[in-house]
Amino acid sequence: MKFLDVRTDFAFKKVFGSKDSKPRLISFLNAIIDFDDRCEITDLVIVDPYNIPQLKGMKDTFVDVKAQLNDGTSVIVEMQVLNHPGLENRILYNAAKNYSAQLVKGERYNLLKPVIALTIVAFDMFVKNDQMINYYKLLNKHDFTDYNNDIELIFVELNKFTKTQEQCDGIQDDWIYFLKNAGDLSMIPKNINKTITTAYEISNEAGMTREELEIQYNKKQYIAIQNGSITLAKQRFEQGFAQGFKQGFAQGFKQGFAQGFKQGFAQGIEQEKLDNAKKMLEEGIDILLVTRITGLTEKQIKNKL
Repeated sequence: MKFLDVRTDFAFKKVFGSKDSKPRLISFLNAIIDFDDRCEITDLVIVDPYNIPQLKGMKDTFVDVKAQLNDGTSVIVEMQVLNHPGLENRILYNAAKNYSAQLVKGERYNLLKPVIALTIVAFDMFVKNDQMINYYKLLNKHDFTDYNNDIELIFVELNKFTKTQEQCDGIQDDWIYFLKNAGDLSMIPKNINKTITTAYEISNEAGMTREELEIQYNKKQYIAIQNGSITLAKQRFEQGFAQGFKQGFAQGFKQGFAQGFKQGFAQGIEQEKLDNAKKMLEEGIDILLVTRITGLTEKQIKNKL
């Protein structure tokens, strides 16, 4: 038995966004969302359900699953395997856009319903805390009282989940374990909720069509290539920084310890950054990723190369 890696947007949408996945999505959201004084989800409508022809050939899907709860709240669920510049801004923009798009001209603002943006990431996002799930909403920064609960951002970092299947305690652990590990398992874990069992069953590759398996394979290849590019770019930058430091120090020492060191070091580092940027661009790495790694602006790179 072999299961899909549900960290790809294709597999995630198949499990949680198909026509018969309402019980799974309700169970998952109830396990993850902190409802405070609100009641748990009893019903929802999946918007734009999973459809193979729509997914075929896509490179990326920003919103993997969108649902409307029985109280009118919209929930946007997104799986992200690759970090990229502006991700946090895009998540906030997408939530705000879904909030504002509810009204047409002339409608009353009190008709607006809440929006919850739930983002699951397979990389380190909030390095300053060890919380696996982080919740954000509008608060008074002095006494932390609520201003408004209409837009809420929730982030789940899979890298911070380190439990084995035997250590899982409760339905939240079982769902997170499924998301992180399903692609590496060969059998369905025992003693888990029946709804989670169906998630394993629908992600079983034995039940996939050839077209679905091809899409999944292409998605995993795309992710592997992008991760490889990021790793290579970081290695090149670290190597270039060390060489640039050495060159800058030598040049600065010759010109004079005070001003010469300062100028030579800066020039050496800048030149090495430009050299690295040129190499990364020649290898097909996106210029936005190059600017993020080197610290150079797009204008600096284009003017010098």
